[in-house]
Amino acid sequence: MIATRDIAASRHFYASHLGFEVTFEADWYVSLHRPDAPQYELALLDHTHPTIPEGYRSPLQGGLLLNFEVDDVDAEHHRLVGRAGLPELVSLRTEAFGQRHFIVAAPDGVMIDVITVVPATAEYAGQYAPGHTSPL
Repeated sequence: MIATRDIAASRHFYASHLGFEVTFEADWYVSLHRPDAPQYELALLDHTHPTIPEGYRSPLQGGLLLNFEVDDVDAEHHRLVGRAGLPELVSLRTEAFGQRHFIVAAPDGVMIDVITVVPATAEYAGQYAPGHTSPL
């Protein structure tokens, strides 16, 4: 659940750019899911709603990073940054630890890290626990 200043802007962002669909919607709360993973939900809650204890009614101030693994990060970069014009926080790059990714800004300081897993360099490949390696 993400406490947000602007339910409508957050709903629009996750639906328009990341393929989420609404499962419940009120003016203070929206529950979303992706059709390809309906068992997982992302909820958006107005940060001033009385269900939140009074001393904690503040919107997210940053620090939340949501990872989305995709098959083709380059195509997603073109779609989200090139065509949709989302603010890019980290440019598209390949990391030695086994990711090709970029990060864009979502409402309320949330960061969206879009990732395709790639083979890690030898330096990092040895850091995987036994039985857990880069899938490519």
